[in-house]
Amino acid sequence: MTKRDQLIPLESLPYFTLQAFKQVVGAGEDDSQRVRELLSRWTKEGHILRLKRGVYMTQKFYLLHHNETEFNPAVSAIILPQSYLSLHYVLQRHGILTEVTHAVTGVTQKNTRTIENQLGIYEYHHIKPELYNGFSHHEYHGVRYYIASKARALFDLFYFYPLPRKYRGAQTNLTEDLRLNIDDFSPDDKEMFAGYIRDSDSPKMEYVLENLRRTVWRL
Repeated sequence: MTKRDQLIPLESLPYFTLQAFKQVVGAGEDDSQRVRELLSRWTKEGHILRLKRGVYMTQKFYLLHHNETEFNPAVSAIILPQSYLSLHYVLQRHGILTEVTHAVTGVTQKNTRTIENQLGIYEYHHIKPELYNGFSHHEYHGVRYYIASKARALFDLFYFYPLPRKYRGAQTNLTEDLRLNIDDFSPDDKEMFAGYIRDSDSPKMEYVLENLRRTVWRL
């Protein structure tokens, strides 16, 4: 059986594990070393892409789907299921963040981490459990992923953004400094954002809300 034939059962899947690979190549429990060598070789040859330790994707699935809107959100969830997409990635999708960034950004209750693989850079920022909310769920090829509302993504951006006291003066315009376009936030978006601020119980975030109301929303 050729490599192509062995990979066919995996080509329709968004990801597969080491155990699934063992099954399709007909390896037994004692063949772990041979299977790892085979995976390593096929990865170097470009037939398989490594997402993280023990989790892979076929090149065929990647080539067929990588330009789809939901592809990167699903990959982010495959890498760290206990996370939601937010910050720069979501704000760019809504046209709020005008400066282009290339990492896929998310929030998690687990430790902050950055995963870099052949598909890109995936960043996850730790947040405390009581602030882990404000997202909706979606599915892509059987992978469930979560994505923040634009109000939540804006909150997360400021929450994780270092804001030294010298930038908290009356003349500071945070949206200009960060190149944000939030003029089109609806009343509901603004109220949701204000709600996240209240829940955070953070003086820094209270300042952010006051700054946006004074410089952009004129409330």
